[in-house]
Amino acid sequence: MRRREFLALAGASVTWPFAALAQQPGRTYRLGFLGLGPREHPLNVQFLDELRRLGFAEGQNLTVEFRTYKNLDLISQYAAELVNARSDAIVVVGEDAIRAVQRATKTIPIIAFGIDLLGSGFVNSMSRPDGNTTGVSILAFDTNGKRQDILIEAAPGLRLMAVLVDVNYAESLAQLAPLQEAARAHGIEFSIHRVARSEEIAAAIDSAQASGATALNILASPLFWASRHLIMERAVAARLPTIYEPPETAEEGGFAAYGPRSGQLYLTIMPRQVVQLFRGTKVADIPVEQPTKFELVINLKTAKAMGVTVPEGLLARADKVIE
Repeated sequence: MRRREFLALAGASVTWPFAALAQQPGRTYRLGFLGLGPREHPLNVQFLDELRRLGFAEGQNLTVEFRTYKNLDLISQYAAELVNARSDAIVVVGEDAIRAVQRATKTIPIIAFGIDLLGSGFVNSMSRPDGNTTGVSILAFDTNGKRQDILIEAAPGLRLMAVLVDVNYAESLAQLAPLQEAARAHGIEFSIHRVARSEEIAAAIDSAQASGATALNILASPLFWASRHLIMERAVAARLPTIYEPPETAEEGGFAAYGPRSGQLYLTIMPRQVVQLFRGTKVADIPVEQPTKFELVINLKTAKAMGVTVPEGLLARADKVIE
C-alpha cells in the first residue's frame, strides 16, 4: 500500500543546464523555496539547519530565497521570481506550486514535496525521473480510504459523515465517488463540503455540523495541512470527531490521524537531495522517495472533550495514544 506529506520553490524561463551543477570551492549556491510556510516556520528553520550540517550554510556558501503563497493567484509570479533569481535548485511544496515551477523552468532542478508525483504526472518514473523534477511523494491519496475506515470504526453508530475536500485537487475530487461507495457499504451517507481557500474552511465545517454529520473526514491537501489548527479548533467546537493525515496533527490536538510523518520526510530526505544536486548529481540519478512507515495516532484528550468514546480495539492498534 502506498502513502503520502510539505514546503516549496519555483521558476520561470531559464537556459543553463542543470547537469553542469557541481560543488565548487568558493562558490555560493542559490536555493529557492516556494511553499506554504515562511522562512521562520520551524520546519524551514530545521531544513536550513540540516543543510548547514551537510556543508551548505547561509552567509558562507549558500543564499536562500523564500516565497510563501497564501493566494494561488501569486504562485506563477513567485515561480518566475525564483527562476529570475538564477536559483541553482528550487524546493517546492504542494501540487499547485510544483505545476507553476515546472511551467516556469525546464532546466533548474526542482525538489518537490507532493502527494503523488508520479500519479499527478510531475515525474515519469520514481526510480529514474526523466526531467528536472525529483523529491518526495507522500502518496496520501492512497490512504484516504484507510483513514475513512478508521473514522468509521472510531465513531460507532455513524450514519452521516462530512467530507472536507480541496477543489484545487482533481485527484481528491475523483476519489469522492469510490469513498462514498465504500461508506454506503457500511450504511453511511456523505455530506460533501468543497473549499478552495483557507477563508472558506470555517464556514464549511459549520455547514458540516448543520447538515447533521457526526464525524468529519479531511481529504489530504497542503491547504488543509497549512490550516490544520483552524480545522482542529472548529471541529472540536462542533464536537465532530475528525481524522487527518499527518500523525503530527493528532499530537497537536486533532482527534485522530493516520499517515506518514510529513515533517520527518521533509527534513530527512529533501535536504540530502538538495546537497546531491549541488554536488553534481543529475536529477535522473536521484530517485523520488516515498514513506515506508505509517502511524495511527489517537488523541483521547480531544475525544473526551467531544464526548466521544473510542473503541478499545482501535486504541489497541494505535501506534500512539495521547491521554
